[in-house]
Order: sequence, then C-alpha cells, then structure tokens
Amino acid sequence: MSERDYAPLSTACVRALHDKLYDKRKTAALEIEKMVREFANVNNTAQIRRLLKVLGQDFAVSQNPHAKKGGLIGLASIAVALGKDSETYIDELITPILACLSDQDLRVRYYACESLYNVVKIARNAILSHFCPIFNALSKIATDPDQNVKSASELLDRLLKDIVIESNNFDLDSFLPLLRERIASRNSFARQFVITWISVLNMVPNMDLISYLPEILDGLFKILDDPILEVKKMCETTLGEFLRSIKSDSSRVNFQEMINILIVHAQEKNDDLVQFTAITWMKEFVQLSGPQMLPYMSGIFTAVLPCLSYDSDARRMTDIKETATAINYTLMKLLSLQADKSKDAELRPDNGTVDDNIDLSSVVKVLTQFIMHNSIQTKVAVLKWIHDLYIKMPDQMANHIDVLFPALQNTLSDQSDEVVQQCLVVIAEVISSPEHDIPTIKEEKIQNKSLPTKSTYYNKFILSLLNSFRMNHIFLSERGSFVIRQLCVLLNAEDIYRTLAHLLKDEMDLKFVRLMVEHLNMILLTSAELFELRTRLKNLEQKENFALFLCLYDTWCYNAVATVSLCFLTQNYSHACHLIKLFGNLEVTVDFLIEIDKLVQLIESPIFAYLRLELLEVPCNQSLIRALYGLLMLLPQTEAFHTLRTRLNCIPSTKLNSDPIEPTEKKISDTPITDIDEEQLLKTFGEAQNKYTEFKKKIRAIEVNSGNREIINLE
Repeated sequence: MSERDYAPLSTACVRALHDKLYDKRKTAALEIEKMVREFANVNNTAQIRRLLKVLGQDFAVSQNPHAKKGGLIGLASIAVALGKDSETYIDELITPILACLSDQDLRVRYYACESLYNVVKIARNAILSHFCPIFNALSKIATDPDQNVKSASELLDRLLKDIVIESNNFDLDSFLPLLRERIASRNSFARQFVITWISVLNMVPNMDLISYLPEILDGLFKILDDPILEVKKMCETTLGEFLRSIKSDSSRVNFQEMINILIVHAQEKNDDLVQFTAITWMKEFVQLSGPQMLPYMSGIFTAVLPCLSYDSDARRMTDIKETATAINYTLMKLLSLQADKSKDAELRPDNGTVDDNIDLSSVVKVLTQFIMHNSIQTKVAVLKWIHDLYIKMPDQMANHIDVLFPALQNTLSDQSDEVVQQCLVVIAEVISSPEHDIPTIKEEKIQNKSLPTKSTYYNKFILSLLNSFRMNHIFLSERGSFVIRQLCVLLNAEDIYRTLAHLLKDEMDLKFVRLMVEHLNMILLTSAELFELRTRLKNLEQKENFALFLCLYDTWCYNAVATVSLCFLTQNYSHACHLIKLFGNLEVTVDFLIEIDKLVQLIESPIFAYLRLELLEVPCNQSLIRALYGLLMLLPQTEAFHTLRTRLNCIPSTKLNSDPIEPTEKKISDTPITDIDEEQLLKTFGEAQNKYTEFKKKIRAIEVNSGNREIINLE
C-alpha cells in the first residue's frame, strides 16, 4: 500500500501502528493525538475525518491483529485530542471499536475495551445515541472466557452506568426492545450483566422502569431459576426492589399485563424460590388491584389451589401454602364485595357487575378439574368456591350445573369426611334452588311422578345417589350413613326419607331395596340428626305424621325386621305383634337372624328407653310383651337371646299387676287418634314379602342357569 493511502499519517507512524510492541504503538498514538489537536485548532474537519476513516476502515478491520491494536489506540488518541468536540465524530469513533469487541483475538478484544473506555470517558453523554449497540456488545463480552477481557469490560460497564445515572435524557423506550431480547439469554454471566443494569435503571429517580416492568418480568423470573446462586440472589434482590416500589405506589402499575406471567411462574414446582416469589407477587397484586384481578380468577386458581395442599416441614413450602391461603381468602372477599355492589340498585354502569368481571366458564372448568385433586385441602377449597359462587351468582352458575353436577356426585365417594361434607353443602345448595332458576335439562327417567320435591335436580340427585349405592355396596356400607345424615341436616329430613321411599318402591332390584331399607332404618333409629323425625313418628295422632308413617311403611315392608322396628318406634305394638306372628311363614336365613339380633341391641339402646319403660305399666301392654317374646322365640340361644330374656324377666310381677298404679301423666292430643287399618297394613306387608320371595327365586334361577353369581341388573 502506497504512502498517500494512509495520509495524513506519516510512514513512520504507519509502521509504528503495525508494530507488535505496545510502546511503539503508543508512540504513534501520541503523534496522532498531536496531529489531531493541530487539525482541530485550524478547524480542519476534513483531515480529522480522513484520519478516522484510515484508522477505522484500514487498521481496525485489518487481518493483522497488531494493526487492529494500532487502529484502536489511534482512535482513542483522536478522542483524547478532540475532547468535548469528539461528539461531532462519535459515530466514526465508536463503530469500528464495537466491531473489534467481537474479534477472535482476545488481545484485540481487550484493547477494544480499553479504547472504548477512553472514548466513552471523553464523550460521556454523547455516547447515549449509541447506547444500544454498546450495551449489546458489552452483554456479549460479559460471557468472554478470558478474565482480562471481562475485567476490562467491567470497567467500561461501570463507567457507562455512571453516565446513564447522571443523564436526564436516557431513551428508555428505544432501549427496552434490546433489554427484552438480552434478558432472555440462558448464559449466567449475560444474565448477571442484565440484572445489574435493571437494578441500576430502577434506582434512577427520573426513570419510570415500573411502567416497563411487564416487558421484562417474565425474563426476570426465568433468571431467578438460574443455577448459579449469586445470579439467583441478585435477581431475587432486584425483584424485591420492584415489589417494594409497587407497594409504595401502585398507581403506575399495570397489574393486568403482569398477572398471567405470575400465574405461569407460580406453577414452577422445580424451583420453590421462583414459585414462592411469584405467588408472593400474586398476593400483593390481588390485594392492591382488587376487582381488576377477578377476570383472571381461573388462572389464579390454577396456580393457587394446588399450593393449598403443601404439607411439608420445609419453611419455603409452608410459606407458599400460607401465601396461597391468603390469596384464596382475599379473592373470596373480593367476590363478596363485587356481589354486594351488583345488588346495589344505584350501581353505575361503568362499575360493572360481578358476572361482568368473571369469566365463569373458565372458572368452572378449573374448579371441575381440581375437584378431583388428591389433596383434601385443595378439594375443600374448590367446593367452598363452588358454594360461594352459587350463593353470590345463582342465576349465572345455574348455566353451568350440567358440568358441575356429575363432578359433585363423584366427589361423594371421596375418602375424606371433610370433603364429602363440604360437597353435600354444595349439592344441598344446588338441589334446593327454585325450579325457575334451573335451566332446561335432559331429564333422566324417574318412574314415580309423585315425588315430594320442588326441584328437578333434587329428584335427579336422590336418584343418582341411589344408583351409586346400588352399583357400589361398599360405598353404601362405608359412606351411606354419613351422606344421608348430612343431607338430613342440610335439607328437610322428611323430604329426604319420603323421596327415597318413593324411589325404592319402584325399584326392581328388591335385594337392594331390602338392603337400603336396612340402612335407612338404622339411620332413622340411631342418628342424632334425625331426632326430630323420630319424635314426629312417635306421635301418629297427627295426620301428617301418620301419612309419613304410611309412606315409609310401604317401602319398609320389603324388610320384615325393619318394619317391626318402625312399628316399635311409632309405638304401634299391636301391629308389630301381628307382623312377628307372620315371621314363621318367612324364610329364616342367617341374615334374617342377624337383623333380629341388631334389633335386640337397639331395644337395649337409649333410643328405645321409652319402650323399656312401658314394660313397667300396670297392666302391661300385652301386644308389646308378645312382640318381644316373639322375637325371643325366633332367636337361637345366642347372646342376643339371653339379653332379651333377661330384659323380659325384669317385667313387674303378678303382685304388681293386682295393684294398679295411677299414671302420673296422661297423653294429650289436639286431634283424635288416627285409625290404623291393620288389615290393610298386613296385606301390604304380605304382598311385599311375597314379591320379595318371587324375586329371590328368579335370581336363583338366573344364577343357576348362567353359572354366574355376579349381581344381576334387572332393569
């Protein structure tokens, strides 16, 4: 290359810039600095630009690494010579240096950092127009494998931060796209570089980084999952600073744009710090933004509901569970407040209503999903939400009943009493809804058209419950009593028993009817929840009570022992005696004797204390005595036999019978005693028992012919 190609550089200067020795390149740089000062004094901009072109295009891009180093030191010398005037030539100064920052030669990269540092130190605010390419280059060199290069870049980085902090015209809008790009890096050193910059920018008073937080929040949470502890802690600190800023002034925060980011990271089960941080942010969002979060309920549920199940000694897991519980509580409180506003007749249109703010279809979908969760706490929370939504939004929730109802029915078989109890609370709310509030549904076959209910779903539920008991006898034996007792508390006990009796009367599987009557009878006789119903049945003088007795009697007849116990309960001893006389015509099986054994135990229980006291009456009720002796004669000489015989031996002697005692209290009734048609009752009992006998014959014939003793479906 000829001498004039490097003009205005001298041949000696060109040779020195190409030299491998630093001292010679330094001497050439001093010559360039002197030359530029002279050009600047006479305002010879053309020569200055010519010199920048030679150094930037010929030296900095040379294949010779020493020439590149010479070009870099020469560019820095020009900046030193120009001083504040270097702003005019900032593009020509910075562009070739940035190119050298990615050079394959680590020494070239080192000198590029040093050169850029000198240029930035001189130009200061003037370099802000090139901040993005400088930042981009530094973020990449932060991952440099050579420690000397990294150390040099860190000096430049600190200088750049000082300039940005001092500046009043930093263009955050232009910088955000690059920051959003670089924050996605998976390299820990690049992440650390980005985090330090975000932290610095957040501390600048006149820089509103909170407004841009939705752009970078996802990246921050991804960095929080970094394997290097130092990077992790730096990110945690930065997120903490942001959250403090949000809590101190939430007016600038766009909660809606960030909540979905938190929902995603709150489900990060591989890193408890990420999950805890996200759910902590979510709690603050729900508390600070209020109703703004209701449209995102389904997403929040997806993140929060599983966390309610955390049961661990680990402190972080406990904190996550407590935070999730707080979010759940706050959301429920928000729903109540919005529902109250919706009921206000003076509500302004722009305030909206609770159903306007909630995507109920999505909420129901999530709740239906989590009702099958393996955690008791989660399932209970889901059921409480369903109940609360039915209370606050009955008309809107009615549209989703066909989705929820099957899920609720399945939940009744849950192993947890708490879950089943809460499920029944929800079901009771649903099936007790007025008919006009329930949408048109596809009716199931209900044979009896005179069911004593007001709601279609009431009938559907009782029928489905019976079907569940029929298909799963374990469910009946283990959960049946609990389910029915809870229903009798939540709803009207008489309605429950009347509906069950009506449905069972039309049931074709008489073996199931007999079993079901046995369970219902035991619940009626023993459970505290049915005390009032028992009290009513003891007073058949009231016509409505007598009607209830007849309703139950028609179905109880399929179980002979249960029918007798019903007569004992209603103090209809005469009919009980007649029934027991008929027992001799029945097939006496082991199950039959076991049922009589249970009845004897019941007679000895507090439930039948009044019956035992009636044995003291003088003269004694002969029907009661004969009924009890009838049971005694049916029993083999087991423990129950001896128990009943001992009781009968306690009846007052003949001497007492000759010395009548005046009763201290007389039964008083406002209505005449209802006449009992015993012949009709005995006829009903006989027909039921004959029907059951024929049913057993049919079952046995089917089993013999098929060689299969599985349960036969006769419907």
